[in-house]
Amino acid sequence: MTISFENRVAIITGAGGGLGRTYALELARRGARVVVNDLGGSRDGTGHSDAALKVVEEIEAAGGTAMSNGGNVAEFAQMEEMVAHAKEKWGGVHVLINNAGILRDKSFAKMTMEDFELVVKIHLIGSANATKAVWETMREQNYGRILMTASSTGLFGNFGQANYGAAKLGLAGLTKTLYLEGAKNNIRVNTLAPVAGTRMTEDLGMPEAFFKALAPENVTPAAVFLVSEDAPTNMIIGAGAGVYQAAFVTLTPGAALPPEERTAEGIAAHWAQIIDRTGEIVPQSGSEQSQAIVAALSKMGGLG
Repeated sequence: MTISFENRVAIITGAGGGLGRTYALELARRGARVVVNDLGGSRDGTGHSDAALKVVEEIEAAGGTAMSNGGNVAEFAQMEEMVAHAKEKWGGVHVLINNAGILRDKSFAKMTMEDFELVVKIHLIGSANATKAVWETMREQNYGRILMTASSTGLFGNFGQANYGAAKLGLAGLTKTLYLEGAKNNIRVNTLAPVAGTRMTEDLGMPEAFFKALAPENVTPAAVFLVSEDAPTNMIIGAGAGVYQAAFVTLTPGAALPPEERTAEGIAAHWAQIIDRTGEIVPQSGSEQSQAIVAALSKMGGLG
């Protein structure tokens, strides 16, 4: 079955190049009317350009429908204005892909707090701003598909990217609450961790053949699926070079310790059992950790 976005309106932030551009082109090819948002700054977030206009021209040249928007995701009022304009012109907003981001890489020892805060502001607060701007519209129309852009750095760590990693894991956490809050209004929220050869990654020393394999076009199928009508929700999906993966936040059964062993020494003595992944679960909400604790205590008679 062909996945179509006819009669859908999609907003993509940071869509003037790289991944965002390929998302915009593909959604437009599948019938979506696309808001191409891009401040047009350089990789570190400075400066402006008309990158979004060029992507709109590409879309229109291929027979699609699009408009450009130069709003800064870090400014909530500009995101509200962007959404209002899309609704005024096209009647709603059905898809949001939070893709805008910058890099200010340095080891934590050398990183300024200004660089830490700015990266968190653009990635995490910026995504929250854009999402908040569309949230009420999606609730009213009982339909919404939202994609957050995380990273292997946020999920697993990477030297020199403390700011970026903190923001990116924050986005995965934002997904995990918004999918719960949006469920009754058919709003599905997912997280994508892309690996792509773009302006953001071109000087990281990858072999040229691997860089070419990491073309943004190989990530786009995952993004498109995750904002489609039949998309799952609350998933963390990795994508790069034609390989698609799923990542999960899991919880081990752990160890229920009697009162006399609830000490640091008791933790040390039972460490192997605490981290044993046999029987681990993938909680679908935070309450499942509490439920698991109650179950473990009940089993040992600790709630009597």
